[in-house]
Amino acid sequence: MSQRRYDYDLFVIGAGSGGVRAARLAAQTGARVAVAEESRVGGTCVIRGCIPKKLLIYASQFGEHFEDSVGYGWSYENAHFDWPTLIAHKDKEIARLEGLYRANLEKAGAELIDERAVLAGGHDIHLQRSGRTVSAERILISTGGRPNPHKALVGHELCITSDEAFGLEKLPEKVVICGGGYIAVEFAGIFASMGVDTTILYRGKEILQRFDMDLRRLLHAEYENKGIKIRCQDVFGRIERLDSGWLRGTFHGGDCYDAEQVLLAVGRLPNTEGLGLEKLGIETDARGSICVDAYSKTNCEHVWAIGDVTDRMQLTPVAIHEAMCFVDTVFNGRPTKPDYGSVPTAVFSQPEIGTVGMTEDAARREIDHLAIYKSVFRPLKNTLSGRSERMLVKLVVDADTDRVLGAHVLGPDAGEMAQLLGIAVKMGATKADFDRTMAVHPTAAEELVTMYEPSAIIRKGEVVEAA
Repeated sequence: MSQRRYDYDLFVIGAGSGGVRAARLAAQTGARVAVAEESRVGGTCVIRGCIPKKLLIYASQFGEHFEDSVGYGWSYENAHFDWPTLIAHKDKEIARLEGLYRANLEKAGAELIDERAVLAGGHDIHLQRSGRTVSAERILISTGGRPNPHKALVGHELCITSDEAFGLEKLPEKVVICGGGYIAVEFAGIFASMGVDTTILYRGKEILQRFDMDLRRLLHAEYENKGIKIRCQDVFGRIERLDSGWLRGTFHGGDCYDAEQVLLAVGRLPNTEGLGLEKLGIETDARGSICVDAYSKTNCEHVWAIGDVTDRMQLTPVAIHEAMCFVDTVFNGRPTKPDYGSVPTAVFSQPEIGTVGMTEDAARREIDHLAIYKSVFRPLKNTLSGRSERMLVKLVVDADTDRVLGAHVLGPDAGEMAQLLGIAVKMGATKADFDRTMAVHPTAAEELVTMYEPSAIIRKGEVVEAA
């Protein structure tokens, strides 16, 4: 541990999920730790990301639940949704969670500083509101990211991002969502299920790039069945405000599309501007993300960085994992590299996606001999309700070793399934392990252990046998 020539043993800039976890664990080792946050404690996930998003998704699903209940003998009348009530309740829950984050930092013995901190050179950190300068033996940057404002788009300032979407005073009548990733498809599901005329506009060939193509295509089809319009391989070239207050987006081809709101979900940028990185010569990539080694250390000997600001894998659990590895490496004497292999993830679209491991396309490029197991069906719950929505379950298997390389699910509770599938895939489970696992009946998940015959055999990237 350091001698007293520094104010702190560790100074953390940014109190998101990763920064808070690092500060807490480091403080529990007896280190003198401070964490500075210019906004609210909890970061993107808690304040303006995963948690409020999931709450809005829950709210948006009740409309279909009411409709489905009729087929099961229920009747309902005068069901009414009030957006301001939802937002007020959401805000109350977020405030509660922020309070817990603050309390946990205090309980661990870490000092929380509610102001913006920037690097001042050497081991010094400048606190901008109070004007103080403090020093730390080690500095951890965990400032996260923010929505890309898409400044190349004329009229971008008239649009909103996910940050503003969480606090809209009222639901828009009509919305265009620019983008085709997690945020775009999740907000499309939210708005459409709440009765908003919703369009996804995406420059790529198909939504959800880097996910398994079967998932992407089926979600596209199910979204269109819900009335969500999806326009791929096109973008707005200009946005302007109409006299009515609505927005008009003009495509490069010249045609126009009007909407009450345009939501930009075209990626995220690292929060490194004005952080003082240049004073320490800390290297960044072309996007401004901080470059780090396998142990999250920058090219500056006493500075580390974790989470979205490093642009390795933009997921909250990954940032927390990186924080734990950092503390093990620096404070516990156990050098530990973050493990990015077979990370399970979910897209809370409607229907939702849960996935872990390799997609079929990725496996085709890397594995000579593959067996694909796939089942598309209508879940039992949708029979009496009359809902046509389908579910997909898919396993990508190395046919030579029998190891399950990837597992992909689209349908109810797919995210919950992905967490457990993640354990199996991480452990190196084989298709035989799945096959000898007894099914839980009747469940949708039993399809994972009852697909005995492959739907396709692939050799050197080409299908040689198909069911």
